[in-house]
Amino acid sequence: MLFFRSWFRPTLRSFSTLSARLQQQDGSRILRVVQRRIDERANIRSQISDEMSTSEDIARLRQLKESEPLQEAWDDWTNTKKSIEDLKPLLSDSDPSMRALANEEYETLDGTLTRLLQSTFPSLLVPPSATASLSALVELKSGAGGTESSLFLADLLRMYLRFASTNSFKAAVVAENENEGGGIKDAIVEIKGEGAYDAFRWESGVHRVQRVPSTDAAGRVHTSTVAVIVLPLLEEKDIQKEDLFRMEDVKIEVMRARGAGGQHVNKTESAVRLTHVPTGITVSMQDERSQHQNKRRAFQVLSARLMDQKITREIAEKRATRNSLVKSADRSEKIRTYNYAQERVTDHRIGMSLMNLTAVMEGDALQDFVDALKQDHEETLMEEMLNDQDD
Repeated sequence: MLFFRSWFRPTLRSFSTLSARLQQQDGSRILRVVQRRIDERANIRSQISDEMSTSEDIARLRQLKESEPLQEAWDDWTNTKKSIEDLKPLLSDSDPSMRALANEEYETLDGTLTRLLQSTFPSLLVPPSATASLSALVELKSGAGGTESSLFLADLLRMYLRFASTNSFKAAVVAENENEGGGIKDAIVEIKGEGAYDAFRWESGVHRVQRVPSTDAAGRVHTSTVAVIVLPLLEEKDIQKEDLFRMEDVKIEVMRARGAGGQHVNKTESAVRLTHVPTGITVSMQDERSQHQNKRRAFQVLSARLMDQKITREIAEKRATRNSLVKSADRSEKIRTYNYAQERVTDHRIGMSLMNLTAVMEGDALQDFVDALKQDHEETLMEEMLNDQDD
C-alpha cells in the first residue's frame, strides 16, 4: 500500500499520513490529479452559457457545485504557497526576534500544506460510496465445529445487534433456526438506516473462533467457524427501479411451514420458496405468520442477493485490487479470528489485532475494525486512481 497505517481509531473519510519514503513521489502525483481536476472545472465553467437555460448548463452547474470543496482546498494550497514565498526573505532576517517569528509562521504554513496534501486532497479525490444510502441484510450460517459453531453464531448475532444499536440503526432478526444442542444454526438480520450497508459490509466472510467449549471437561481449545454474508437491502419501492429481476424468471412455491409454531403452522400453507431461475438463487421463508408476509420477506432477501451480485460484478469490472471489497467479501475466506485464551481479535485482511476481545464482542470495539477497513478501502481506491493517472 502507498499509505502508512497507524491503528488509532480513524475518523470516517480521513486518511493516514503518507509514508516518509513515498511522500515526495506520491505528493506530486496527488497534486497532478488535483491540478487536472481544477483545470477540468475551469473548462466546465467556460462552457456554461450566459442564459443557463439548457439541461447541459444545469448539469454543468451541478458539477461545479460538487467540486467546490476541491476548489476551496486548492485555493487554500496556492495561497499558502504564496505566503511561504513572501515569508522566505524574513527567514534570514538579521533581527533574531523577527527571524524567530518568521520561523514560527513558516512551521504553521508548512503544516497547512502537509494537511492539505496528506489528508484533505485524498479525501476529496476519492469518490463517495455509491452504496452510502443502503440498509443491510446480514446472514449468519454456522460452519465447522458443530454445536460450538452455533453457540459462537449466537455471540456474533448479539455483537451485531449491539453494534447496530450503538450506531442508531434499527435491527430486527427476521429469520432464525435454533440448534437442538444450543446456540443458533443460522439467522438473518435486517439492519435499517442510512449507511448500514457500508458499516456492515466488511463483516462478509468466515469468522473463526478459538476457545474452550463449556462442554469440554478436558479443557481443550476448539476451532469453529461462522460464515457471514452482508447484502445491500433495498426498500420495496426501489427494487423494481434497480431492474434486478423479471417476475417471469422467479418460480414461487408455497408449502406448510415446519418446526415450532403450533396449530397455525401445521394447518396453513404459509411458507414460501422463491427460485430465481437464471442464477439458481433460492430463498425460503417461513418465520412470518402469513403467506403474504413470508413472500414479501423472501422477495426482499432475493433482491438483496441479486443486488450483492451486481455490486460485486461492478467492482470486479473496475479491476479491484487484492485488498478491495471483492476480496474481503469472499465467502470462503477467513477474515477474522477470535482467540478467547489470549483475549485477542485479529483481522487478517489488514493485519490488525485488538487485545480486547470482550469489548469487540460487546459491539463497542468492533467500530475500530470497521473504521480501519473503511480507511484501507479508501486508500486502495486512492492508489488505484493514482496508478490509472500514470497509465
